[in-house]
Amino acid sequence: MNVLLEARHIRKSFDTGQGTLTVLRDINLTIAARERVAVVGASGSGKTTLMHILGTLDRPSDGNCLFDGTDLFALSPARLDAFRNQTLGFVFQFHQLLPEFNAVENVMMPGLIHGLDRTLARKRAEQLLEQTGLSHRLDHKPGQLSGGEQQRVAIARALVMQPLLLIADEPTGNLDSATSEEIYQLLAQLHEDHQLTLVMVTHNRELAGRMDRTVEIRDGELLQC
Repeated sequence: MNVLLEARHIRKSFDTGQGTLTVLRDINLTIAARERVAVVGASGSGKTTLMHILGTLDRPSDGNCLFDGTDLFALSPARLDAFRNQTLGFVFQFHQLLPEFNAVENVMMPGLIHGLDRTLARKRAEQLLEQTGLSHRLDHKPGQLSGGEQQRVAIARALVMQPLLLIADEPTGNLDSATSEEIYQLLAQLHEDHQLTLVMVTHNRELAGRMDRTVEIRDGELLQC
């Protein structure tokens, strides 16, 4: 197995002011390149906390994460920012699009932040929006798009830097069942087309069952399903 991402003995605690709240307890997880892994669990079980740590948006209290053998939390802040921008893509339950920009501008944004040539960034954005079925909506702002269309724009934005790993935290959680199915099918197709590794948090057990593997977080501990 070609290991892409490995979480070793991850623990995460928070000081509540009234004591210590431990959210994750000795989490160990290995993800292979191009694998599709679903993470399930009850609300408050620690799923999003784990995704934030795997995506280096947060640091563990103990333990480390290795990406292709590199200890991510040993990197300098600047190198970690560059890694996150160039190697990871994120999709959230709420699309977090910038309302003042249109679809193609929202998708271009990570590339422009990285310093991509504007022409190249726009070309990539237009290609991804075509792949996500939105080539006719390039100039529409988020407020002019449906919930499913907004999530498609967010998925295109997550892929504009050509990441190796896509982390999706409840990408269908705010959508009706038909649109959720469309988004899942889109993610599955993009996984193949872009040779992605996909880690997806979901409450939907039926969708989780279509992934290569499902793990469950229960009371801060990781269970293999």
